[in-house]
Amino acid sequence: MKIRILALAAALCVPGLTLAADSDSVRVEAPYARAVPPTARNSGAFMVLHNASDHPVRVVDARSDVSRVTELHTHVHDKGVMRMRRVDFIEVPAHGKVELKPGGYHVMLIGLNHPLKPGDPVHLELTLGDGSKMAVNLKARQTGMGMMHSMKQHMQQQPMSPMQH
Repeated sequence: MKIRILALAAALCVPGLTLAADSDSVRVEAPYARAVPPTARNSGAFMVLHNASDHPVRVVDARSDVSRVTELHTHVHDKGVMRMRRVDFIEVPAHGKVELKPGGYHVMLIGLNHPLKPGDPVHLELTLGDGSKMAVNLKARQTGMGMMHSMKQHMQQQPMSPMQH
């Protein structure tokens, strides 16, 4: 056992030998948040995540400066109705990608500090499965209003308390 510990310690001291963090392997493409009307309390953030590593990478948490609560969500079909639900993680396959988009996986911004207008900056911090973090800076943009109906339904069906959400 002592030999293994010493070998590991020696390997970690070798110059040039580094262990890559998951955040080093993930690239973000086309990030944006949905601009919302002045009465809206929630919004969503969307992007494409690309994984260049040989293993799947999980996004396990998100934080934002524009909302009281930030959660990873998806849509599920429940008794003939599409509903948003919180998920514990979003997995990006090895050498693959996952699209966070309306009607699928997304980052939910709950309890906005102010309504998001087109062009407003939004800072997200994604936490990956290995504990590494990624900063994602994006802007709010006007999008089709189809998802606003779905978000309104979600707000009416779900309590706004983070503990119950």
